[in-house]
Amino acid sequence: MSEKVPFSSVVNALTNADANFPARFLKEFSDLAPADLDALKKAWPQVGLNRKRNLLRDLNAAYKEDTLLLYDDVAQAFLDDPDALVRAQAIRLLEESSDLRLLRRLIVIGQDDPDVGVRTETATVLGQFVRLGEEGRVPQALKRQVEEILLRDVKEQQNAYLQRAALESLGYSSRPEVPQLIESAFERPDTHWAASALLAISRSFDARYQEQVLVSLNHEDSQVRLLAVQAAGELELKTARLPLLTMLEEEDDDEVLEAVIWSLSQIGGEDVRDYLQALLDAATDDDHIEFLEEALANLSFTEDLEGFDLMAFNPDDEADLIELDDPSASSGQALDDDTD
Repeated sequence: MSEKVPFSSVVNALTNADANFPARFLKEFSDLAPADLDALKKAWPQVGLNRKRNLLRDLNAAYKEDTLLLYDDVAQAFLDDPDALVRAQAIRLLEESSDLRLLRRLIVIGQDDPDVGVRTETATVLGQFVRLGEEGRVPQALKRQVEEILLRDVKEQQNAYLQRAALESLGYSSRPEVPQLIESAFERPDTHWAASALLAISRSFDARYQEQVLVSLNHEDSQVRLLAVQAAGELELKTARLPLLTMLEEEDDDEVLEAVIWSLSQIGGEDVRDYLQALLDAATDDDHIEFLEEALANLSFTEDLEGFDLMAFNPDDEADLIELDDPSASSGQALDDDTD
C-alpha cells in the first residue's frame, strides 16, 4: 500500500505553474479532511485557469475508472467558480450524490446559472434526485421544484443538449406530462433524440413504450440500438426476448452485443440459458468469460424471482389455508377470530 501523500504537497504541486501536475495525486482529492479542503479553497485563486479545468476534467475521468473515489466535497467547493467550464465539470462529479443540501444548491443553479452548459450538467445530475423522490427519499416539495426546472428545460428551444438532458432525467418521473414528451422525441428525425428518449424509457419502468423499444432494436445507429437493448432489459420486456436472441447471432457491435447478453439475463425465458451457456463454452477471453458468468448468475436471479412471484398471490388461497386449520370455521370467522 502506497504511503499517504501530505496534502500540502498536493497543493504545492497544483499551484506550481512551472511543472506538470502529477496524475498520481488525483486520488488525494478523494474524501478530503476538512482542513485539507480549506487549504485547497485558499490556494484555488492561485491556480491557473487551464490547470483548474484540467484538474476537474481529470477528476471526472478518474471517478469513471474508480467509483470508490469520493470527490463530492471538492466538487461542491467549486460550484461558484467564476469559470463556467469549471462549474460544469464540478457538477458532473456529483452525478451519484444524494445529499439534500446539495440538491438545494442545484435547484438554484438550475434556475439561475447564466451558462447553458452548466444548466445542462445540472439537469443531468437532478435526475438522481427525481429517482430518489419517486422512492420517497426526497421531500415532495423539493421533488416538484426539480421537475418544474426539468420541464422548463425540456421546452427550451435554444439548446437541444439541455432539452435532451432534461428529458433523460424526467424519465424517472411519474409526472403525467412525461409520456407525451418521450413519445414526441421519437417523432423527431434526429437520432440523438431517439437515444435520449430510450434512456428516459429505461428509467421509467413503464411497459407502455415497448413498441418504441422493439422498433429501435433494428435501428441503423449503434447507439440507438444499444439504448434500446438496455431499455428492453430494464423493462424486462418478454416481447424482446426473440429479437434479442436473434441479435446474439447478427449484431456486429461488441458493446451492443454485450448489452444484449445482459438484457437477456434480465428478461429470462425459454432458450436464454442455453444460448448464454453456449457463448460461455465457446469463450476464450478471460474478461468475456467473467462477464458471461455474471450474466448467467443474474439470469439465475431473474429465474428465482419469476418462481417466487409475489404478485401472483391470491387472497382465496389464504382462506383455503385457514379452513384447513379449522374446517368448522368460515374464512370470515377465522379472520375475525385471528384479530381478537
